[in-house]
Amino acid sequence: MSQAFFVSDIHIKTPEESNSEKLLLFLHGLENNGATHLFLVGDIFDLWIDHHSYFVDRYKKIVNAIRSLVNKGIEVHYFEGNHDLYLKSFWQQDVGVQVHDGPEFFNIDGQVVRVEHGDLMNPDDRGYLFLKKTLQSSPIKQLAKNLPSPIVRWVGERASQASRHYTSHQKSIEEEKAISFMHTYAQNEVQKRHFDFLITGHTHVRDIYQFSNQGQEVFSINLGSWFDDQRVGYLKNGEFIFIEVE
Repeated sequence: MSQAFFVSDIHIKTPEESNSEKLLLFLHGLENNGATHLFLVGDIFDLWIDHHSYFVDRYKKIVNAIRSLVNKGIEVHYFEGNHDLYLKSFWQQDVGVQVHDGPEFFNIDGQVVRVEHGDLMNPDDRGYLFLKKTLQSSPIKQLAKNLPSPIVRWVGERASQASRHYTSHQKSIEEEKAISFMHTYAQNEVQKRHFDFLITGHTHVRDIYQFSNQGQEVFSINLGSWFDDQRVGYLKNGEFIFIEVE
């Protein structure tokens, strides 16, 4: 029987901060608790771009902890967010994590689980959707890969600050609206391809929404962030709960 864990939007800025240490303890705990899957659902770091040595060296302990999970046979998936970009060249090729830049479907003990960062849920956010498309273009990816690490860090930190300010603004002023478009998105997407669980992050609004589709119960779950408290999602035997990280 599978035991799948889900976490997003930690926004780690330094390896010394409390949330970084809590993530490390959580990762080390997965090694011996029967975990089969770990889903990193985007914005784990407040900034990570490509394979630049600045990020690899800065977060070496977290990298090594995740590498250890992969080596123990735990299936680890990392979904690119809007703060962690172009991850395949390091996380997939060097660490062995499976990297995704869009929605993916998984069969976990007979349950269809769709996972994505969640930054495409709001169709009215045309500015961000345009930015996302631009960031995923080949020229921008090549530019990010070849720029010196200090320049990437400087540009990325400013983009990260702007993105964080925008997301925080969305949560504090439009939480009800965010919940509404998350629910509508789930209802629309399940019509295109069935899933039992839709698991997202990005909005920083933790939410569990249950609805019926053609007589079947469907769950839309947003993992929230680690700004207010530290919780991870846990899926086992078709039941999803949140677990607080001590």
